[in-house]
Amino acid sequence: MLVAFGWLSAVALQASEPAAGSLAACHEVLSEFFRRHDVPGAAVAITQRGRLVYAQGFGWADGEQRRRVTPRSLFRIASLSKPITAVAVLQLAERGRLSLDDPVFEILKYEPFLADGATFDERQRQITIRHLLQHRGGWDRDQSPDPMFQSVRFAQLLQVPPPARPEHIIRVMLGRKLDFAPGERYAYSNYGYCLLGRVIEAVSGTGYEPYVREHVLAPLGIRSMRLGKTRLPDRCEPDEVRYCDPKQGSSVFAADLGQPVPWPYGAFCLEAMDAHGGWLASATDLARFAAAFDDPDRCAVLSRASIERMVARPPAPAGSDVGDKPESFYYSLGWMNRVLADGRRINRWHTGSLPGTAAILIRRHDGRNLVALLNTRFSPRTDDLKRDVDRVLHQAADKIAPCPEIDLFQEGR
Repeated sequence: MLVAFGWLSAVALQASEPAAGSLAACHEVLSEFFRRHDVPGAAVAITQRGRLVYAQGFGWADGEQRRRVTPRSLFRIASLSKPITAVAVLQLAERGRLSLDDPVFEILKYEPFLADGATFDERQRQITIRHLLQHRGGWDRDQSPDPMFQSVRFAQLLQVPPPARPEHIIRVMLGRKLDFAPGERYAYSNYGYCLLGRVIEAVSGTGYEPYVREHVLAPLGIRSMRLGKTRLPDRCEPDEVRYCDPKQGSSVFAADLGQPVPWPYGAFCLEAMDAHGGWLASATDLARFAAAFDDPDRCAVLSRASIERMVARPPAPAGSDVGDKPESFYYSLGWMNRVLADGRRINRWHTGSLPGTAAILIRRHDGRNLVALLNTRFSPRTDDLKRDVDRVLHQAADKIAPCPEIDLFQEGR
């Protein structure tokens, strides 16, 4: 019996006996993994060819309230927000509202904050929307601190109450030198996607969240996703999980600035991360999002041409090794991509990580989409929980027989 599968079980039992057995095998692999790593709570969803074939919650959404995780529980998805922002930008380009080669600071008009004799780096005028989507804007967090985590320092520079908001961060960054020339190479940048959120607002004439919810999520049948809040009392009750992290940090909020706080609930500002890391989603929400691109000719939010553009390799040297030899890994427009050993098949994915959060969405070459959301990023048994979740998702998905005749999306579940 599949009673352990909760809301999936009633439909899963309609599948053939081999299919039901394969789902049980998948479930056992995942259950054993989460037990072994002492994960407080997790949710997993797997699709095949547009069909949701597995969805399950594990452990506690909130241990204190004895509330269990379900496939509909909302988690912070951190940088998994970036593919969602990328789709919104591509959609606006498709509708003629912008071009991917538009210079960003011809759309965005902010006054640079120039301190201590600093001058505006004219190279910033060359940064395009495409550069931002591909993390080629010119900022390298290995050389300069990630500005999205400078909430107090940037607020103090501008003499505004902390934490700094996107408009404050942009003004300060306009007064800083770039780490490299725009387009020159790849360097992952949260700030670049913060700028894309502001581009969406400027071009659409509405807020980032309402635009995305109406034009990207609603057409896919996704209704529960929303931007999250930092503070525990402000969390989305009763659906959002509680985040677990053993560390404490210092508050970045004016009301208790510098005081010890649980790391996930005040040591950074989630509201300022909207377009690059602020969304809440369930495993089934993200499964719907991933499955939208399985059939490019029937996608509800992007055309085939835009989907092909979304996953195309960037020009050299960003997508190449020394000597212009193509790399096996490259970042396209909102997606990480890896060419497999045969040189033809490609797996695409994105991860997300914040204190108390680990998230991964994988779009496999064989038409399966795999989603896992955890309310911790720490395990006493590994130094890289996200990497190990990636591996076990593939192992679990490989247990599932080809496409059981169940379709929970169509059932409206």
